[in-house]
Amino acid sequence: MPEISQAGLEFLIRAGHLLAGIVWIGLSWYANLIQAGYFREALPDARADVIRKLVPPTLTWSRAAALLAFLSGVLLLVSTGVASLGWSLDIAVGALLGTLMFLNVVFVIWPQHRIACGLMVGDAALAGPRAQLASRTNVVFSLPMLLFMTSSAHLPGVPLAEAAPLAVAALVLIVGVLEINALVGHLWRPLQTVRGQAGSALVLAVLLWGLVRAA
Repeated sequence: MPEISQAGLEFLIRAGHLLAGIVWIGLSWYANLIQAGYFREALPDARADVIRKLVPPTLTWSRAAALLAFLSGVLLLVSTGVASLGWSLDIAVGALLGTLMFLNVVFVIWPQHRIACGLMVGDAALAGPRAQLASRTNVVFSLPMLLFMTSSAHLPGVPLAEAAPLAVAALVLIVGVLEINALVGHLWRPLQTVRGQAGSALVLAVLLWGLVRAA
């Protein structure tokens, strides 16, 4: 049986990472940009049927894809040596956003949605909005995350160790405020519509991109 070269192994990890990311982000966008709109228009019985039969498998696939994307991303960073001191600011920002999205899935979206669907014991009335806020925050994070993951591989970037401290601090502050809101805040008005989520994601991507290029 032939051995797999390091380049071949990196290719397999990258392919797995890409596939898992497509499934994960695709399901996230479906749930928030399509399914949520259906829920607003559906009759109560139809809505209850979807929550009981469609939402649980969607959550299962989303969590599995998020786990695979996160683990394969870590392996990819290690296998390519990026996990050393050679981080670029682009990959650092992309990895930060991806990690926060993964943590939101595992510790907020998954358990809170299960409570809301009646699969776990808890306050369903409170669990639903919490899961929704974290899930829609992930939609907002996903666009700049994809942007920086792509730019890190195809565009020249500034090494993280050489980045302007004020730009890095501003990046961390902006992302941190949004993440804190996802955990303990409220579903502010722009995230309540498809247009608002798309606009918020675009604004965040442009803002972070400008800070990274200015660093």
